[in-house]
Parts: sequence; structure tokens; C-alpha cells
Amino acid sequence: MPRQGARLLLSACFLCFWAPWSSAATADFGAVQASAEARYAAERVLHTGDAMARPFAIVDKAEARLYVFDGAGRLLGASPVLLGLAVGDHASSDAMVVDTARLRPAHLAPADRSTPSGRFETQPGHNDRGEAIVWIDYDASLALHRLRPAPPAERRADRLASATPDDNRISLGCVIVPVAFYDSVVAASLGAQPGVVYVLPETRPARTLFDALEFAALF
Repeated sequence: MPRQGARLLLSACFLCFWAPWSSAATADFGAVQASAEARYAAERVLHTGDAMARPFAIVDKAEARLYVFDGAGRLLGASPVLLGLAVGDHASSDAMVVDTARLRPAHLAPADRSTPSGRFETQPGHNDRGEAIVWIDYDASLALHRLRPAPPAERRADRLASATPDDNRISLGCVIVPVAFYDSVVAASLGAQPGVVYVLPETRPARTLFDALEFAALF
């Protein structure tokens, strides 16, 4: 098949796959200020219908911010977050270290304490202490959860409250939010039903994540 014909066929397949889910809706951030990358991601999610009318969230790692939306793209709330210590979109092994939540920090290499970028199907659940959390990647023990007690030297509450994202890298990889935000926003959305979390890359544009997702959907 000529190259041009192959491209046309792929384009037709793409349109057939996404057409049932595509939407003219636009993301409603209300009065909340968000980065261009986060706004682009939310619009892309709605345009493709990728979340399939489920609640979804966008983690903007570069800004250390979380945006939680209902299935129609209306912002339910935004919050600063704590993220994995290591900057980057993968652990040093190009994958999250399995069971990082059960390893002591001293036994985990700093380069492996990262929050990976990607699209994650989420599920409400509980950790081994019975605390309600949202599983982002169960096999990798990667979750969205409340701020927990930690060694004072880590200053986690201060990091969340600071005006810049520069000091928000401290976790093993999980996405951590203030207790009040989890209880008022997360618990009633992603904590109550399956959803989708999009963790934006910080080493390349957000567009590359969504382009890769749409390309993979063709095959």
C-alpha cells in the first residue's frame, strides 16, 4: 500500500475509534489559575472522551498541583501535592519499583523515588493500615492519599503550604494532598468510584503523553 494510503487508513481507524467518545465540552477550571500544560491536558481528555464520563484528575508535576474534575470536565477542586523525591518520569529501572510503599526509605535508591508519568485507571481502596486511599497503580503501590505523620525533618506540611513547587519533592512516589482536600474533594469523586489520573510528564511536553495514548489506541 502506498505510504499516503497507509496514513489515510490509520487516520480513518483513529477517527472510528474515538468518534463515540469525542466531546465538544471544554474543561471548566472556574476561577482557578492553572498552567497551560494542565489546561491542554484537560481539554485533550474531554475532546477524546478518554475518561468515559468518569471523574478524572490531572497531576501537573512541574507545578506540583492536582486538579480533580467530574465526568463532565467541571473542576471539583485543586490542591498542591507532594511528589516523589526524584525528578523524572520513570524510576531508574524505567519502571516503578514494585512495593515501594512497603520499603523503608533508606532501602530505596533516591533515583527510584519518582512519580511516573502516564495514564492510570484508578480504584478506591485501602492501605495496609485500613486508611482509605485511591490506588493509581496497585502493583507498584502508587497511590493518591492524605498527608500522614512523618519525621519532623521532612517538613511535609510546610512543603505543601509553601508558595512554590520547588520543595514539594519528598515522597516515595505517591501523590500526597492535604487531609482537608482529600476528605472534601477526593473522597467524594475518585475515592467513591473508578476514575482516571493523568500524571503529566516533566521531561517533555504533555502533548507527547496524549499523542502516545491515541497512537496506541490504533493498534
